[in-house]
Amino acid sequence: MPIALLALAIGAFGIGTTEFVMMGVLPQAATDFGVDIPTAGHLISGYALGVVVGAPLLTAAAVRLPRKTMLLAMMALFTVGNTLFALAPNQEFGVVFRFVAGLPHGAFFGAGAVVASGLVDKSNRAKAVSMMFLGLTLANVVGVPLGTLLGQQVGWRATFAVVAVIGLVAMAAIARLVPHQGRPADPSLRGELGAFKRPQVWLALAIVTFGLGGVFACLSYIAPMLTDVAGYSPSQVTLLLSLAGVGMTIGNLLGGRLADKALMPSLYVALLSLAAVLGIFTVTAQGKVSAAITIFFVGVAGFMIGPMLQARIMEKAGGTPSLVSAAVQSAFNIANSIGAYLGGLVIAGGLGLVAPNWIGALLAVFGLSLAAVSGGLDRKAAKRPVLVEA
Repeated sequence: MPIALLALAIGAFGIGTTEFVMMGVLPQAATDFGVDIPTAGHLISGYALGVVVGAPLLTAAAVRLPRKTMLLAMMALFTVGNTLFALAPNQEFGVVFRFVAGLPHGAFFGAGAVVASGLVDKSNRAKAVSMMFLGLTLANVVGVPLGTLLGQQVGWRATFAVVAVIGLVAMAAIARLVPHQGRPADPSLRGELGAFKRPQVWLALAIVTFGLGGVFACLSYIAPMLTDVAGYSPSQVTLLLSLAGVGMTIGNLLGGRLADKALMPSLYVALLSLAAVLGIFTVTAQGKVSAAITIFFVGVAGFMIGPMLQARIMEKAGGTPSLVSAAVQSAFNIANSIGAYLGGLVIAGGLGLVAPNWIGALLAVFGLSLAAVSGGLDRKAAKRPVLVEA
């Protein structure tokens, strides 16, 4: 694999760390800002809103830029946002700066996925994209636990200062290792928006939203499941989340390789496996060992889907993949919101702490049905006669 993928992975590592470490240092930030935990939770939703807004808008605004320039600009904005957040004087400014830090998230991954796939031949494109996303999954294994520990021992501001430094390292690596990309072949916003006229693009985004929504229905409430149901102590949850992160890393790499061999069959298997594992987790959550094993496989099954859908949507976007590739990150964060919301509803309804796993399984099955529709459209198109001009 090209060394340039390392630069993209470093950027992804920084983004993954800043997105998820906020959950680990939320109590420290709440105390520092003098607010309660629910109010401090706006620091998480502020970032997510930045991702949803920034992915399409920044990609559209920079559609004429060379993609290497786009990557450098997004990492610069990422670094500025995290630096400002580390210096935030109060909760209100903190939410604004978290929003700023989230703006480049989707645009970076959108441009990065296009760059990664362009560095290799067609048979290795999904694998190359998965190598970039390896940084995101490793953030859950290394970045988030260490960032949480740093925040607990030194202060949450130190955590985000380190994240800003990672942003600077990523910028240096991109400048040094990523080759000049030139301007996109069709540097027009109209051309990029034209990809959204294709039903297959919307189906792929819907599969992201609902299929991965199943993962977040489970993971959003994994801490109380592990403590109140499986019987782990709060201090052990961090290690178990790292175990889930290892599963995510393996699933991401496996998903990229399978997608290059047989994309749609692999996607069917991944969604079916996710539904099955989440269903099984409703039972295995009752025991410590079985819960730990299952949470690992939730990570594997859930994150196999990511590189498959990234490859799928770039394939269906044709020659204008940047905007729809960035839109995947918006769909990812919408999946996060939907999964967390529905999981919270069933808990509030008195169905128990493991009930979000059933919701997750149902969402994965719905994602599988959408994938089946998408595959059916492929088969229908393949049977359509091709008209050849005389």
